[in-house]
Amino acid sequence: MSHIHIPDGVLPWWLWLGGWLLALGLLAVASRFAERAESRRAVPLIGAVSALVLVSMGSEIVPLAYHINLTVIAGVLLGPWLGAISAFIVVLILALMGHGGITVVGLNTLVIATEMALGWALVRGGARLLGRTRIRPVAAVATAVTLAITTTMLVGIVALAGTGAATRETGALDAETLEFRDPFSDGVLSIGLLGEHHGESEEEHAEHAGEGGLSVGRFAAVVYTLGPIGWLLEALVTAGILGYVARVRPSLVFGEPTAEDQHPRYGDEQGRH
Repeated sequence: MSHIHIPDGVLPWWLWLGGWLLALGLLAVASRFAERAESRRAVPLIGAVSALVLVSMGSEIVPLAYHINLTVIAGVLLGPWLGAISAFIVVLILALMGHGGITVVGLNTLVIATEMALGWALVRGGARLLGRTRIRPVAAVATAVTLAITTTMLVGIVALAGTGAATRETGALDAETLEFRDPFSDGVLSIGLLGEHHGESEEEHAEHAGEGGLSVGRFAAVVYTLGPIGWLLEALVTAGILGYVARVRPSLVFGEPTAEDQHPRYGDEQGRH
């Protein structure tokens, strides 16, 4: 939801360069703290979680122009420091795949790392306050709050960048009237499912997209209209997944081993002794 799909050459140089510098600073701090957290043992988990987030963020729900992030889940499983490293890996690969330019990798890393850190803090804090048995509603509320905050970060970045950064695909939502339309009314090809634009060339489509770009205010209205739908969807997904993980491997969600986790499992190294 809050991943910035802005190509190179749109953001002012001072903004994307500042994002890169802050992201590199964050990675330096995260690497130092990760060494203390026995990161070598966490490498397989970082790889698996990063792959999960990469697939989810690369798969768009076409009618809403939205994709699931799973960043709150990643933050809960990895923690804020390993999560920052995972965020950079995911964002860099997405940029190489064409989801935003290389120049916005720094800003995207900061936004996604913030989602992971906020999700981790809110889920852990909520579970301690309300009890582990309420992990599903805690995860749902934490996800919605986290995405609302990072979406506001996205709007702030676009506001700093100016109107040129506000033009984006909005799926079934008409950016001019803020009304939903049938996304399949003009055929499957017209909404880009097969990577083509029905009835117009690539040059015409680019020229058409550049005409009368959205103002920052209109962009914010579009984002906050679509946002709650995506927040609710992701909150339900996150609640279901974290509820299941909390039941089978509580230590991954709550941090410290529980009595159940301390029992040897069949096939574990402890079980072989």
